[in-house]
Amino acid sequence: MTITPSLIVHGGAGTVAPGTEDEHVAGVRRAAGIGWQILAAGGTALDAIETAVRALEDDPSFDAGHGSYLNSTGHIEMDAFIMDGRTLDNGAVCAVQCIANPISLARLVMEKTPHALLAGTGAQEFAARMGIERLAEGDLLVESELHRWEEWVRTQDNSLLRPAKPGHGTVGAVARDAQGNIAAATSTGGTRNKLAGRVGDSPLIGSGGYADNQSGGVSATGLGETLMKVVISKTTCDFLAQGMTAQQAADAAIVRLADERVSGSGGVIVVDQDGRIGFAHNTIHLARAFIRPDGSIEAAI
Repeated sequence: MTITPSLIVHGGAGTVAPGTEDEHVAGVRRAAGIGWQILAAGGTALDAIETAVRALEDDPSFDAGHGSYLNSTGHIEMDAFIMDGRTLDNGAVCAVQCIANPISLARLVMEKTPHALLAGTGAQEFAARMGIERLAEGDLLVESELHRWEEWVRTQDNSLLRPAKPGHGTVGAVARDAQGNIAAATSTGGTRNKLAGRVGDSPLIGSGGYADNQSGGVSATGLGETLMKVVISKTTCDFLAQGMTAQQAADAAIVRLADERVSGSGGVIVVDQDGRIGFAHNTIHLARAFIRPDGSIEAAI
């Protein structure tokens, strides 16, 4: 049986600053195209999502890698997660600094260690052993974010925490390859002015992402403290396992997130066992791009 690959990427759920909409759409479109080239050539879902997320981490429009937000002490701490739906193997890093592509470090955790999650200085030491270049922190910082943080320090004006309404530039990708294997990945710089050491949903299995060939794959984005309450990515995969399509499961997950006990905000992207794509969000924007059946890319915000 011939299996047509599937791919969807996201650049965060929230409210994008006015005037930057086109940058976000272009960024997710470019990342989807890069990931799709790998799938179309017969590559693996893992390679496709890692490469797509690396492209998003390298794009300063998003809160991941280059472009990550500053924490309350003026430093960048990043989190990332990747999962192989064939084996359920997964790897993650949290509170890492001064590397360009945390998603690749997360994959190395999955493939080169017996562990699933490395944090802080331990993750940094592992990155060095793996030959990952340590950058100057300023190499990851965009000028507009530095100016926002400096103004916040000067005024302690919490309205400066975000450029408009709540916005999250977390990035992620989910794919199914021609062998039927599913993989998911998520990467983030976290929330603006977070306490040093704060870890959100992104690197946590079942919250920031999940993948299982027997149900599907999910990458989540939004306010991590609420996404964790409903373990949103595993919850979405459980909906798939109950027989929902990708779109039905995405919709149901956001209903669960927004219930009166959680009152959460965010979004999910989904690929189900049959390769169908879905996405949903209860924020104003969700930058996303996916491959249509004819191979063209649909990108929107």
